[in-house]
Parts: sequence; structure tokens; C-alpha cells
Amino acid sequence: MERLASFSNDPFDKPPCRGCSSYLTEPYVKCAECGPPPFLLCLQCFTRGFEYKKHQSDHTYEIMTSDFPVLDPNWTAQEEMALLEAVMDCGFGNWQDVANQMCTKSKEECEKHYMKHFINNPLFASTLLNLKQAEEAQHNETVIPFHPADDPPRPTFDSLLSRDMAGYMPARADFVEEFDNYAEWDLRDIDFVEDDSDILHALKIAVVDIYHSRLKERQRRKKIIRDHGLINLRKFQILERRYPKEVQDLYETMRRFARILGPVEHDKFIESHALEFELRREIKRLQEYRAAGNTKCARTYDHLKKTRDEERLKRTMLSEVLQYIQDSSACQQWLSRQADIDSGLSPTVPVPSNSGRRSAPPLNLTGLPGTEKLNEKEKELCQMVRLVPGAYLEYKAALVNECNKQGGLRLAQARALIKIDVNKTRKIYDFLIREGYITKA
Repeated sequence: MERLASFSNDPFDKPPCRGCSSYLTEPYVKCAECGPPPFLLCLQCFTRGFEYKKHQSDHTYEIMTSDFPVLDPNWTAQEEMALLEAVMDCGFGNWQDVANQMCTKSKEECEKHYMKHFINNPLFASTLLNLKQAEEAQHNETVIPFHPADDPPRPTFDSLLSRDMAGYMPARADFVEEFDNYAEWDLRDIDFVEDDSDILHALKIAVVDIYHSRLKERQRRKKIIRDHGLINLRKFQILERRYPKEVQDLYETMRRFARILGPVEHDKFIESHALEFELRREIKRLQEYRAAGNTKCARTYDHLKKTRDEERLKRTMLSEVLQYIQDSSACQQWLSRQADIDSGLSPTVPVPSNSGRRSAPPLNLTGLPGTEKLNEKEKELCQMVRLVPGAYLEYKAALVNECNKQGGLRLAQARALIKIDVNKTRKIYDFLIREGYITKA
């Protein structure tokens, strides 16, 4: 059975013979039972009965050749393919070059045959029309529907939401004040005239190039805002709060890299870390169950653990209160009040003790930053006033600087400088005067 060979005229485009490894020339034989890949033999190996692995000499076969007419009795299939390849290589209308490449037909024969069978042939015209209609139908079936983006809010001018949106105007898709808003000022006095010297002309061109670079930076920032949806900040913040606290911290840290990754890649990065956090937390919980020997009653274990933690917290609170309270009557009143609360009764109004109002326990400065910069008296002041060393050092520096500028400092000026409790301000003010750091005005 003869079939059209699927290779061009170039022998090097055909696969080699499986028997002698020589390049195949038409006609050649293809085994109908072996493959893929196709098992091809030249006529010499086929007549010798060549066998290789699963291929046997008694297998059915096909004779591969293109030496038969298709559209015209005087044109073989091989010449038809050669004509099409020559037209693709040389271009439509260059019939002399097409004939030179084919070598078997003249210029007139090539033009007449191509126009008759490939241009004016109604069979080919209807086939092309059907292919075009099928392509359009397939395109209509797989078209992606268009969904418009969310319309950004349209706040009134100079409102709080308008300021949050950096003056964005949705109707114009622009901002009231652009990035580098006065970039155009450098161009307002530039005028190119024929009398300009080469240096002046080059200088003006450089100013225009700089202006173009500033415009590109302005467009780049707008693109980042648009791609990442940063115009509607409230919606952006609501989406951010759905992550756990640890992932929110990572989100805040990685926000500066969003302009490099792009919106989709950045969201994938954050989502992957959120998933990793959830998996780690679940693994830690399962490890806790395994360490406790719990393999079945997870809910009961969680309930008992929560109850145990609450009891431990109550004991810790009681021990801390008893550690700092020196007044026995005040301690007894606190215990009585807590007992009433636990029993569901209204707590009794505590009677003031002989020592007056209870003072808060002294602040523990162990491990707080800035403690090593304080002397013993300053440490005692911070403990009694319950002020962290870092804040005290800032207040002290502000009061000393103001005193040096004014030549003295009054209590009212000190209270205007440091916005904290007035009683704490008075104690700090009196201490600094007593130690000689500042002087009264």
C-alpha cells in the first residue's frame, strides 16, 4: 500500500535506515506493526529480510513514497510539496526563483499550477472558510469574561478619607498633588532657538532628559499604587488584619519589597508564610498532645489545660499582691472583695486603711534598657515614680537643655515640655533641682 511520505526532498531530513543506518531515499518501507517510533528500512535491507529486536521479517509493511499525482496528473505529490516550500521560501509572485529552487518545472508551469489549484480552487476556499469559522467558534467559547475592578471611594475634597487616599481623584484617575509635583518648573523658561550655542543646546537637552526621568519615576509609583491596590487603604488594612500577629509583622517588614516582587508574587509569598505559620502552630499543638500522652481526647485536654492555666494565673496574681502589700488590713480588704466577686455578690466598699491610699509597688528595673546609665539616686527615683530609664533620660535631657537656653526653669515650663502625669513631673523637677542638674527661674 502506497502512502505519502512525511519528509521533504532533503535526504538529511529523513531518519536513517534501521538496518544499514544510511539516509532513506524514496521509496522506502515502514513496518506497520512496530513503533512508535516508526521502524523504517531501505529497499536493500527489506529484501535481505532484516530483523531487529521485536521486528520480524514477516510483519506487515507499508511502502512510503510521494511519486504519485494528487491534484494534477503531471505533478507528483513530491513536486506539490516542493512547490509549497519554494513559495514559502521565495515569496508569492517570485516565480522564477520558485522554478529555480524546484529544478523540475518552469516559471510558467509553477505560476499556472499554483494559481489554479491553491488560489482559485473552490475546494480549498471552502476549506479555509470552514477553518476560519471553527477558529472563531473556538475563540468565542474560550473567551475570558471581563469583570470591572472595584470602583474606589469618591470622598469629598479635603475630607479625612480624601487625605487617607493622598488626594486621589477617581473621576480623573489622578492625584491632586503628584509625586515631584514641581518637576515642570525647570522647563517653564526653556526655549530652543537657532542662536543657541552647542553647549547651551546640550544643556537644555540634558534638562529635558532629567525631566523625562522624573516623569518615569512618577509613573512607576502610580503603577505600584494601582497594581497593589493601595488607593483604598481601609480595605487594604482590613485584608491585612485577617492574618495572625506574627504574619502581620512579616507583612509590614516585607512591604518594602512588594514593588520588586509584584502584587501576585507578593501575595503568594505572604500567603505561603501564613500557611507555614498555621502548620507550625498545628504541629506544635500535636507535639504537645504527644508529649502529654494524649492520643484521643484533644478537646478534653484543651479544656483542662485552660482551667489549669486560669488557676495558675490567679495564684500568681495573689502572690504578687501579697509580695508588695505591707498593710495587713488592706490585704484583708482585697481578699474579702475578691471572695465576694467569686461568690457572685456585690463587692463591699473597701474602708481606707490607716496608711491612706495604697501606693503601687516599686518598678523593677532589672533588664530594662538604659538602667546602666543611671546612678543610685536616679534608679531609686525611677522605681518610686514607676518610670522606665529610657523615658527618664529623655525627659532629663529635654529639661536640662531648656534650662540652659532660658537660664532657669519653672515647674509650669517643665509640665509643658513633658506631657506625663503632673505628680510625676513635679517629682522629676524637684529631684533635678535638688541634685543640681537644673535651677529655678
